[in-house]
Parts: sequence; structure tokens; C-alpha cells
Amino acid sequence: MKLLSVNVGRLAAVEYTDAPSGATGIDKRPVEGPVRIAAPGPKGSGGSGLAGDVVADLRHHGGDDQAVYAFAREDLDGWERELGRPLADGAFGENLTTSGLDVSGARIGERWRIGRDVVLEVTSSRIPCRTFAGHLGEKGWVRRFTQGGAPGAYLRVIEPGEVRAGDAIEVLHRPDHEVTVAFQFRAATTERALLPRLLAAGAALHPEAAASARQYVEKYADKTPGSSPAGDSA
Repeated sequence: MKLLSVNVGRLAAVEYTDAPSGATGIDKRPVEGPVRIAAPGPKGSGGSGLAGDVVADLRHHGGDDQAVYAFAREDLDGWERELGRPLADGAFGENLTTSGLDVSGARIGERWRIGRDVVLEVTSSRIPCRTFAGHLGEKGWVRRFTQGGAPGAYLRVIEPGEVRAGDAIEVLHRPDHEVTVAFQFRAATTERALLPRLLAAGAALHPEAAASARQYVEKYADKTPGSSPAGDSA
């Protein structure tokens, strides 16, 4: 398992973003040499965990609990075949493009060491948005990406340091629960009856995802066990 590339984005004005600034940093490109990773601060004020990387919409992106976004090269290769076009490392706006690591199969709370110093913890899945769709320029992209079920992972910084392309990735800790990134993604998007099961991930789960799960539990606490609102499926 290794880090294929470290990708950062510059601020660019576009028409397809909902960011108040009318700009986005989603167009991320591989950089050479070491890049420092550190906790950026709370969501709303803290942006990316990578030095030199830009987060334009601080309402919905960035902050300590989604400081870094990782995506597997193997999943990019799958989309290359489906879309019939090349996708460079960073094409999905990911900070880290990995090889040999099942990113969407990682469990919430799983910890990775990258290189010598950096330790990251998996917190949640990426949820596709209008900016992502506009960046890819593919018809029905949000629906297609959601159906693909391999969203990539957001991570928080446990131990800061520098990373560079070629660094080894080691799984230091894998929790004993069922809540993978892909499972959490399904619960947040197409199978909301799964939401209560996310709470098994404990404090490692992104606070917003945990709040959504608790709200669901409270809303349907008086229903028959196993029931779910119309349109949900387990």
C-alpha cells in the first residue's frame, strides 16, 4: 500500500459552484516533494489539512474532521473505463491518491500511517455535490457516483508531519465494527434506515454524520423495530 500522489488545488472562479465566493479549489494537481499535513481547525474557519491546498466553501468542506480526502487509484481506473476518458491523480478532488488500499472499504476510526510521521483517522465518506458534478462535466454525475458506491474517505489528522508521493501506507488500527466508509455513504444517501447502525463507530464518526444518525433514531424511536420511513431500505 502506498501513496501515489499528493494533490493540492488553487482557487479558481467557476460557474458551477455554490461557494459564496463563486470559486473552488476542487481542481487538484499532483505536486512534487514533501507536503505538510496538519489539523486545519474547526469547520467553518479551518480549510484543508494540506499546506498549499485551498478550500473555497468553508460551510461544507474542510475543517478538522474532513481535513484530508483520499481516493483509490483503482477506483479512478474503474471510472476511466466507464467514462472512456483519462482521469489523472487528483481528478476527483482528492488530496491523496492511493494504491493497494481499499479506501471505501476502510472502517470509520481506522488509522493509517503515511510515510514516517503522519497518522490519519478515517471519519466519513465524501458526499457528491454540484461542484463535483460541474468539475467532472458528466451528465447525471451525482446519481452515477452515488450508485458506484465507492466514495473515498475523509480523514482527520492525528499526528502531523510531511508526506510525499511514494510513501508507504500502513494500517495501524482497524476497529471491530461494521461501519465502513461505503456503509456510511449508503446510510447517508440511498439507505437511510442504516443510519442507527453508524453509531457503532463511536466518537471516530464525523460529528455531522453522528448527529444525523441520532436524529433518525429519535425520530423513529416509537416505531416498531425494523420499520423505516417510506423510501428507505435496509
